Amino acid sequence: MGTKLIEKDKRYIYTLAFFYSLMVILVVSIPAYFYISVEKKSYRDNQIQNLEHYAYSVEKSIYDFSHTHKNIFDFPRSLFYNAYLYDTSGNKIFGTDNSAYSLQAFDRGIPHIMSRTITLNTNRLHAAKMVVTQTFSYDEIYYKALITALFLGAILFFMTLFFIKISMKPLERVNRYLTIFFNDAMHELKTPLGVMQLNLEILKSKGNSKVLKRLFNSVQSMILIYEDIEYHIKHTHVKYNPEQIDFTYFLKDRVDVFRDLASVKKITIDEDITENITLKMNRIELQRIIDNTLSNAIKYSNKHTRIHVLLRVEEDKIMLSIMDEGIGIKDTHKIFERYKREDTVKGGFGIGLSIVKYICDKNNILISVKTKKHKGSTFTYTFSNTLPL
Repeated sequence: MGTKLIEKDKRYIYTLAFFYSLMVILVVSIPAYFYISVEKKSYRDNQIQNLEHYAYSVEKSIYDFSHTHKNIFDFPRSLFYNAYLYDTSGNKIFGTDNSAYSLQAFDRGIPHIMSRTITLNTNRLHAAKMVVTQTFSYDEIYYKALITALFLGAILFFMTLFFIKISMKPLERVNRYLTIFFNDAMHELKTPLGVMQLNLEILKSKGNSKVLKRLFNSVQSMILIYEDIEYHIKHTHVKYNPEQIDFTYFLKDRVDVFRDLASVKKITIDEDITENITLKMNRIELQRIIDNTLSNAIKYSNKHTRIHVLLRVEEDKIMLSIMDEGIGIKDTHKIFERYKREDTVKGGFGIGLSIVKYICDKNNILISVKTKKHKGSTFTYTFSNTLPL
């Protein structure tokens, strides 16, 4: 939680704005297609008209020259058009460029060239045919359409983004109020939970009745839920720095905490923990991995079963395995999704293993889950002991 939108929400807003803009452009593209078709026809007609106008001016110049006594004909030239003269046999007499196009080539048509063939009357140049040409393409129209589409798309995108963000303001305000509420509630819960735990530990040391044991286990379960929610609230803005931890001692201590919870269901926790294993990791995050895995192992195990906790070093990597003899897992992928629970009857908020997955991804810890229906599950965590950059 936080007063601002988290990165995932921002990506969702940007994606929504992009696809909405794209959808609008696709809808607009239908009439735009017909508009471009009309525009192309108009553009072609205009180019043909200009080409014919140039052809007429050249033809007039040839006829004018034929009615004079000049010996040199100054052929009209253009930056946009070319002209070619052919005799009665179809041989080229003159051309404004060095192209070697034959008269038949123009009759068949040349790609990207617009041409106009004119039959000339008798003239002093002895030309029977004149062909005027120009390079022709619709690139200009396509460029204009593309620039217009990009411009409109950008406007639509930013307008959509703006209105979505405006509409998100009330949700951000509610989110901010919820954050304040949860922070205050968590702060208020911490002290009484600590007092209850301390007093129950004192009472346990003086006597160990079943009622007292149940009360103590209930408080431990509440503390586990509290710590999960606290981490869930704080992990986006609190930096959890790594430290050197005696993994062996730390794991044994956490197992001892859960023995009482396990004993309620007559579950035995077996240990095979190698001595003198150290790990560089944040203590709170390591505890979240151990506590959530052990808690789930107890929760989903049947009475009078065993849980095996194994800690060892293999090929310079630290391996933590927690194996239960419980009901097994239907889908090992969904259990790491937030608010997903394998069995709603067992209770819980469904955030424990999502927190575990987040911590493992953050610390380059490999998770392996093996399960068999009605046989149990094994969670194995491989610590490379190499912190992410």
